[in-house]
Amino acid sequence: MSSIFDDLNERQIEAVTHFEGPLLVIAGAGSGKTKALTNRIAYLIIEKGINPWNILAVTFTNKAAKEMKIRVLKLLGNKEVLSANGGFYEDNTIPTVGTFHSICVRILRKYIHLLGYENEFVIYDDTDQQILMKHILEDMMLDPKKMVPRAILGSISNAKNQLLGPKEFASYAHDFFSEKVAEIYPRYQKALIKGNALDFDDIIMKTVELFQTHPEVLEVYREKFKFISVDEYQDTNKAQYLLVKMLAEKYRNLCVIGDADQSIYSWRGATIQNILDFEKDYPDARVVTLEQNYRSTQLI
Repeated sequence: MSSIFDDLNERQIEAVTHFEGPLLVIAGAGSGKTKALTNRIAYLIIEKGINPWNILAVTFTNKAAKEMKIRVLKLLGNKEVLSANGGFYEDNTIPTVGTFHSICVRILRKYIHLLGYENEFVIYDDTDQQILMKHILEDMMLDPKKMVPRAILGSISNAKNQLLGPKEFASYAHDFFSEKVAEIYPRYQKALIKGNALDFDDIIMKTVELFQTHPEVLEVYREKFKFISVDEYQDTNKAQYLLVKMLAEKYRNLCVIGDADQSIYSWRGATIQNILDFEKDYPDARVVTLEQNYRSTQLI
């Protein structure tokens, strides 16, 4: 088994060995933040005896999630447990590692019937959304050259990332385009419900709605995920921020890693304010800065 502390510098060890309570890790490019995050998960399990079942690690891409899981498994001395489709088998002996959307889909598959959907819902991709939007525009006799489906869907996507449903969005409408979107949005949402479908942005929004309207379900996941880590925290939007905040509220064992200078998802509603305000949300947070760059050449 690889040692948890192999090749870690002093700051990384400080982040890895932080146990209970909120932790903010400010990590620049190439500073070994993924290593710190994965080694911290291994530390919690091996040194602190935390049940892997109680650990959640969230990142933004499937590729990053897979790499993180493989690293953790190696540190724990496990062989990779790969299924035929390239994913991982569910196993209570390993932590839950995934993207916001993959984790929320897993939750909704069990509980979305509480919101009036069937648990075997479908997820619409960009093409499905475009086709649906074109049908809605035809029914409303709106010209798709003036009301471009992609632009409408982008506006609805931004609204959902800010947790604005059709009614809330309508109150913000302020010009011709947004007023038209306010008319289209409820029709679009009704059509999704009729098809027992979610779009990509519904996945997190509906999970937040589920937790808000069914606190008993939220309690299940608060008890399950007692230790939470979020990578690239600077790229979280309002929906993701609130989801994490709700899950971590009971035990407050939340570790977030990011760098305000590296935010790349502002077009998807991400706000660096989430990472800048972390210490306001958690005044007792420990802050660790990873400054040593392992990726760049010596000249840089």
